[in-house]
Amino acid sequence: MNHSVAHKETAEPQKIDGQNAAVVEKKSEELEDSKFDLGGYENPYQYLKQFLRTTDETAADKLAEAVMGSLTGQGQEKLLKSLIEHACCSFDKKISATADMNDLKKDLKPGEYPYVNGYNRDLYNKQLRGLQIELLKLQSWVQKKGKKLVIIFEGRDAAGKGGTIQRFTEHLNPRGARITALPKPTETEEGQWYFQRYVAHLPSAGEMVFFDRSWYNRAVVEPVMGFCTKEQYETFMKEVPSFERNLLSEGIILFKFWLNVTRKEQKRRFRQRRKDPLKQWKLSPVDLASLDKWDNYTKHIDKMFFATDTVDAPWTVVESDDKMRARLNAIRFVLSSLPYSDKDEKKIGTVDPRIVFRAAAVTGLTKKIRTIKNNG
Repeated sequence: MNHSVAHKETAEPQKIDGQNAAVVEKKSEELEDSKFDLGGYENPYQYLKQFLRTTDETAADKLAEAVMGSLTGQGQEKLLKSLIEHACCSFDKKISATADMNDLKKDLKPGEYPYVNGYNRDLYNKQLRGLQIELLKLQSWVQKKGKKLVIIFEGRDAAGKGGTIQRFTEHLNPRGARITALPKPTETEEGQWYFQRYVAHLPSAGEMVFFDRSWYNRAVVEPVMGFCTKEQYETFMKEVPSFERNLLSEGIILFKFWLNVTRKEQKRRFRQRRKDPLKQWKLSPVDLASLDKWDNYTKHIDKMFFATDTVDAPWTVVESDDKMRARLNAIRFVLSSLPYSDKDEKKIGTVDPRIVFRAAAVTGLTKKIRTIKNNG
């Protein structure tokens, strides 16, 4: 009888809090093996935050290794997927926050910038990437077809010429794309035919050249600042249309951009340059001197448009108070104007007619005309 009781006692499974010990141990092992996938947290972010709170590690690379090492493959997948989804949702949220981006000013006056608010930066970065991919397609077409492309960027000081050129060129193959920004002419160059030093920088077949200021220095900056004589100015204004027709007859594709900045925005950018050590080199004595010559600049700009905005080589004005809008629309204009291979019209988008327009002189004033592809 006693043997029977003893046998019964030894055969009975051990209990832990009323549960079978073997089952509890097995479950414990399973949990240890899985490392709870996400440490027992349903939300990957809760796990990640808790991990960061309880670790003494501070180096980012070692932290990343520690986090991933604390998880099984399944846990790592969950965390990675969650991080990607969070980034996508965050990005979409920022992109969608554009409701007031295109609000127009009320009672808009001539010469005023049309938009109240700036362009959404996340949307800008997304669209710029797509446009730069299209620019690479354009460059491939230029190289394969042996085309010669010249894009001139002119405008008042601090209009955003350099930044716009940078967005055009930053991902192009430098072997087929050059930026030309000439210093003031040397004594030898001053004795040459005016256009001669610019001709030396024109593209060969398969090349793209971006002029950060061009021969149009003589149309605006030089006469306003007294760097040329009246006779030199008048000669230039007579010669430049035929000079550009000759370029076109040699197979050069020519775009002429005038980046237009308002007086208020120009002053703001000058103040910014003065304060920022990384931008102070941009603020030249000529820039400072131009502040008191706004009206004289305007007069010469209108004269330039009147004489040189031709059917063969038209001027395209880009309103540049908002640099992001200006850059996107300048690139769109070039891409939409050329028949390169594998063009993605949807990715290019539509040129904003409030930002980009043809320059035409009407009684000495610049008139806005909606830009239409292949118009004269």
